[in-house]
Amino acid sequence: MTVLLGVLVVVVGFATRRNPLLVVGAAGIVTGLLGGLSPQRVLAVFGEGFANSRSVTIFVITLPVIGLLERYGLQEQARRLISRLGALTTGRFLALYLLLRQLAAALGLNSVFGHAQTVRPLAAPMAEGAAERRHGPLPEKAREKVRSYAASADNVGLFFGEDVFLAVGSILLITGFVNTTYHTHLEPLDLALWAVPTALCALVIHGWQLLRLDRTLEHTLAGKPGRGSGRGSGRKSGQRPGQKSGQKSEGAVK
Repeated sequence: MTVLLGVLVVVVGFATRRNPLLVVGAAGIVTGLLGGLSPQRVLAVFGEGFANSRSVTIFVITLPVIGLLERYGLQEQARRLISRLGALTTGRFLALYLLLRQLAAALGLNSVFGHAQTVRPLAAPMAEGAAERRHGPLPEKAREKVRSYAASADNVGLFFGEDVFLAVGSILLITGFVNTTYHTHLEPLDLALWAVPTALCALVIHGWQLLRLDRTLEHTLAGKPGRGSGRGSGRKSGQRPGQKSGQKSEGAVK
């Protein structure tokens, strides 16, 4: 039972908002030592685990490339591109990104899009550029809202699109568990077909929410200072409502 203290380390670490990598690493070390493993053996287990799943860290290679692209104006070029497409609003662009993300995930191309390689350097700046083209400079709250919607488009598209792909890990895990436990013959295609209606519903529901973002931004930024000022008023400084141009006030006549 003492080896379960590693779970306590995880709970305490997450409750105190520590670094997740350090929390999981400390929990693994505590569990190994309480389980009777020597420090050398614990270190060897960590090394074997990293070597067996080193493909998971391939995304780290893309980070320096994305950093260099952003340094040399990737986001500025993305904003300039979206500014030329007048009919593509923020909501329409994010709905299109949701569709492409879901189709790519359904084909097993999960790494084509993503937060690190697409949302931060491309999708979010393009969505912000589309909003700035219609509403001018965005306040920080509206900018964060656009970024959150861009991230949600990627999350929803991946989550509900990957289950349509036959060889995804979750589908294979479910079929293997069901066939072993209940002695049935469940094919991955059966689960993938049942995932299609769910993916379509997610596309329609979240796509509608993304399209409503344009109206939300319109209402939010309608009262922004400087928006619409000086347009159609034609009233001079100090002139009262209903007073004609050139007509002096009573105080001025006296």
